[in-house]
Amino acid sequence: MVIVINLRVISYSNGKIYKDIDKVPAEGRVAMVLGAGVEDDGSPSNTLYDRTLTGVQLYKAGKAKQILLTGGGREPFVMKDLAVNLGVPESDLLIDDLGTRTYESCYRAKEAFHLDRVIVVTQDYHLPRSIYLCRNLSVDAIGFDAKRRLYIGENFFWIREYISRCLAWYDINLR
Repeated sequence: MVIVINLRVISYSNGKIYKDIDKVPAEGRVAMVLGAGVEDDGSPSNTLYDRTLTGVQLYKAGKAKQILLTGGGREPFVMKDLAVNLGVPESDLLIDDLGTRTYESCYRAKEAFHLDRVIVVTQDYHLPRSIYLCRNLSVDAIGFDAKRRLYIGENFFWIREYISRCLAWYDINLR
């Protein structure tokens, strides 16, 4: 059952994940940058830094009209400071500090921010689940891979995704 659910969740992202910014369709989408850890000193983790930088690059390339920074606690505010320092006007940043899970971020993109079309910005292991959740919550989502390096614990993240995809399927179909 776990394998079938994983294959089902992954199927939603077929042909919808981009790695080359020039190939991303410019369709007036909002870049939805998903949260990741913040270091004890308040700086973004490598994962969070790479996601935010990628969202900014999509914005500057004209592929996204705004950036939704979503996560729990300090994450969106750390991302906001980084995005502003990288040249994004605050008026084009949307802050969601209640997106504590990927499901919540996708749900709130639609219900709280009234977004219909997003570019989900996260690392490769996280994209299929994120796109699955968005698309099943009536958000037309494509994804952009923010992976720029190897991350500490990345093998664990890949393994965790098998279970997380089952939880995403449960959230959509049984919750």
